[in-house]
Amino acid sequence: MCGFTAYVGAGGDRRLEEARRMAELLRHRGPDDAAAQSAGASALAHRRLSIIDVAGGRQPLTNEDGRAALVCNGEIYNFRALRSRLEGRHRFATNSDSEVILHLYEEKGADCVRELDGMFAFVLTDGDRFLAARDAFGIKPLYVGRDRDGGGLWFASELKALPADCRDVAEFPPGTLMTEHGARRWFEPPWLEPASDPEPGDAGALRGELERAVEKRLMSDVPLGVFLSGGLDSSAIAAIVRRSIPDLHSFAVGLDGSPDLLAARRAAEHIGTRHHEYVYTRDEAEAAVEHVIAHLESYDPALIESSVPCYFVSKLASQHVKVVLSGEGADEVFAGYGYFADIRDPAALHAECTRLLLGLHNMNLQRVDRMTMAHALEGRVPFLDLAFVARAMRQDPALKTIDARPEKWLLRRAVSDLLPPEIVWRTKQEFAHGSGSASALSEHAQRAVSDADFTRRSELFPGDTPTTKQAFAYRRIFEERFPGEERRRTVGRWRGHSHAHATTNDPS
Repeated sequence: MCGFTAYVGAGGDRRLEEARRMAELLRHRGPDDAAAQSAGASALAHRRLSIIDVAGGRQPLTNEDGRAALVCNGEIYNFRALRSRLEGRHRFATNSDSEVILHLYEEKGADCVRELDGMFAFVLTDGDRFLAARDAFGIKPLYVGRDRDGGGLWFASELKALPADCRDVAEFPPGTLMTEHGARRWFEPPWLEPASDPEPGDAGALRGELERAVEKRLMSDVPLGVFLSGGLDSSAIAAIVRRSIPDLHSFAVGLDGSPDLLAARRAAEHIGTRHHEYVYTRDEAEAAVEHVIAHLESYDPALIESSVPCYFVSKLASQHVKVVLSGEGADEVFAGYGYFADIRDPAALHAECTRLLLGLHNMNLQRVDRMTMAHALEGRVPFLDLAFVARAMRQDPALKTIDARPEKWLLRRAVSDLLPPEIVWRTKQEFAHGSGSASALSEHAQRAVSDADFTRRSELFPGDTPTTKQAFAYRRIFEERFPGEERRRTVGRWRGHSHAHATTNDPS
């Protein structure tokens, strides 16, 4: 797991030092190593968090003749299978999972992306050609902007690592690739519409697919643990991981007496993990907000509220491991939010699950990536394994929550033997509420914004004007760190009526 900047265009050698300086702003993503090089018309700079091939996987990586160079952020879970197919025709210089991208590109060109099973954002250059790509769900971040003189493109793992004078700044879309010929989708979800012949509610088959998704994500040359909030999703992942890692470390945080802490202790006791918890104070939660916004690069109140406990649990986990698995994605796949109970039509329920899945990249997945990487920790999300999502979305939507079934009914059935009943049937709680931080942060924002300032909100923030003092407070912090309308437009927002939390990049 890493962070990078890349310049693609004329005069790449003249951009090398600038690329290196911008990559230094991503030191938190990669404190273990740093390197940069010019490659043809391009400049690549990388900060490394060493996970696979700790000693030899330094980036940028190059192919046999040195013409192609790569910077990558992510993990390629099927790299061993790809490597075994490529060896003999290609010479590998490292044991890094990322190196397979280079050699696969030599054979497949831009279509190499379709064979990668993992989470990734990368830029690869080959003479005058280049390829930039991002994984299907946008688990790993990527931004793009045009050079000040219009002669080239900048790419970066975080918004802050794009040069300040970049034009046309935007989030690079998930499931998309870009070459010198332009951008196009490489991933089209096969589950956009409900299956015409849906699979029956086969809990065993679903469980088997989830176990395979987890097994892929145990790939690591460094210590690995799990987030454990005590909810169904993280507890199910922890229980499956525990079968492969007897000395598994789990991590939970919250305010004193918060529901998540109590439930996590019960789950950890049942699963048999080495459990760690941190009880933070209201003052600590309030003080963390500015750090959270700086790393999160968003001003969305709901996202910030849930990011504060994620910031603390990531800090706790980073003291013991370098990789964690978490439960993100289950609510979107299995209709886990409370408002789904009001959706009575199976097709409409499937459509809402689809909409949320396609919006995760700048909401929950942004939180997981930025808060873990703020502490040089890699986060992995088994519920968003492509094969698992495909199988889960082929299930009859009516089995997820319709007809008085509790939310995530299919998932509860699939893992019911792994956990105690009070965890299996625990009611869904948002992370910010379960950890206890939501009310503390809301009250703090009310104190931080004067009535006089709030009355000027339309004047100060004419685009996506804040409607609450909490939204105003977070927007003000964001604008101080990321000024300019273009950067504001990269922020994903919860949109829609009260029963449909749509995720969009606000165009206002």
